[in-house]
Amino acid sequence: MSTLTWILVSGTLMSALALVGSVTLLLPTRVFVRLVFPLVALAAGSLLGGALFHMLPESVEALGNDLTVYGWLALGIVAFLVLEQYLHWHHCHRPLDAHRPVGYLILVADGLHNLIGGLAVGSAFVLDTRLGLVTWLVAAAHEVPQELGDFGILVHSGWSRPSALVYNVASALTFLIGGVTAYALAGSVNVAVVVPFAAGNFIYIAATDLLPRLTTQESPGDKVAHTASFVVGLGLLYVLALAVA
Repeated sequence: MSTLTWILVSGTLMSALALVGSVTLLLPTRVFVRLVFPLVALAAGSLLGGALFHMLPESVEALGNDLTVYGWLALGIVAFLVLEQYLHWHHCHRPLDAHRPVGYLILVADGLHNLIGGLAVGSAFVLDTRLGLVTWLVAAAHEVPQELGDFGILVHSGWSRPSALVYNVASALTFLIGGVTAYALAGSVNVAVVVPFAAGNFIYIAATDLLPRLTTQESPGDKVAHTASFVVGLGLLYVLALAVA
């Protein structure tokens, strides 16, 4: 397939993942919470593994091993810090009654987040198809628990189920827009800089938003299970990096 086709297919599939949030309608809160936290741990490991073992090495290869790469990495961290501070954005992997943010604020923040994610995946596909696939898989691993949490919170905050589903999918479509934008700019802009920027995004989300959720668990059994899920996510991305090297 052509690079544009990869971007279109991956963007469409990522947007479709917003539909996974409807699963929360079938689950009691207790079951939902027990499902989400192991997924959060797996996503955290996958995000860090994707950034450290795939995106940064590819960035160094494309841009050279100089401060430019790490400057864009730092900018990616700062950008999401600003996004979280000023839009009060939380990837709410919490019990449904623990937090009731304004629904539109979640959608705006997620729309921006998905747009950046689409730019990252599109730029990765422009650099290398394998890197694009890995970046998409890492983003998808994070998207599943995020959509579970966001959809459940929208419904719990008073949105009707059909409205929550439609708006959640609409905010996810910005991922496709970001991917196509990256492809369109590839001829005139060095889109390779988006990859270390996105790596900074992934590191920020994992380190400040996901992992702290896991440290609040008191049960020794939960701690072991969540640590194992995190290591599995990290390990899978490391093994994948060895396989495609």
